[in-house]
Amino acid sequence: MEGYGLEKVHEANLKVLDEVDRICRKYRIRYMLDAGTLLGAVRHKGFIPWDDDVDIIFTRSQYEAFLKVAARELPETMELMDYRKFHGGRGFYDFTPRILYLPSKKHEDGAEMEFYDGKLNHLWVDLFVLDELPEGNGAAALVRVLHTVIYGLAMGHRYRLDLSHHGKKERLAIGLLSAVGKRIPMKWLFSWQHRLALLFNNGKHSRYYASNYQPDFLYVTVERAWADTTSQVEFEGRSLMAPSDPDAVLTMLYGDYMKLPPKEQRVPSHSSMEIRIFE
Repeated sequence: MEGYGLEKVHEANLKVLDEVDRICRKYRIRYMLDAGTLLGAVRHKGFIPWDDDVDIIFTRSQYEAFLKVAARELPETMELMDYRKFHGGRGFYDFTPRILYLPSKKHEDGAEMEFYDGKLNHLWVDLFVLDELPEGNGAAALVRVLHTVIYGLAMGHRYRLDLSHHGKKERLAIGLLSAVGKRIPMKWLFSWQHRLALLFNNGKHSRYYASNYQPDFLYVTVERAWADTTSQVEFEGRSLMAPSDPDAVLTMLYGDYMKLPPKEQRVPSHSSMEIRIFE
């Protein structure tokens, strides 16, 4: 059967969430709902009605533990996607691993989807990683700048550059960085990003940041106490893991997060067609 609309999308995303939760509880791994998924849990007790994706975040040690077991535990309808393998390891989309829901389609077929081995044409759950942030504001800012530079260099290995959402200065910076990045092997850039993410992970810092967020979200800072233990939140009739202080995290991310956005902004944002679910 082929289904359309966000009801089917939410059902598919919930299947992936349930698998992540099952795996993590089986192996005593801590995960946390993140970003819009956490917002949905607190504000709507489930999915944001117009949202079409799912975000999960781990501290580094918990993420590494999840990677060790996820591939063998996931059902045939799901796949752990390695962002380092696009286009024979020479392509770049971002630094985010994902769990794909295979019986789904959210973009038309074409050269871009082929470049990314068809992986980006499915619904997915984003897996973000929290690493330690150095204490000083200057050192923290430098870490974020270096991540941004590496990301810009890596954009030289994308199928295409879409600069329509960037200002003039950003377009210039991305153009220069991506032009240089084309001449740097992608495996080097993956290595640089990974080494930078791990650089301060010694258990001595009081703050985390999501090292594999896109550059415009690298400002997000999470207090260690919010992430080293988890709470439980209601989500579509089940209990899922969340940061120990969801209110603090959501206030940091969104400010007055209980206020709904304007109606014109209540639309899906992660697909280029009406998403199809095949069952």
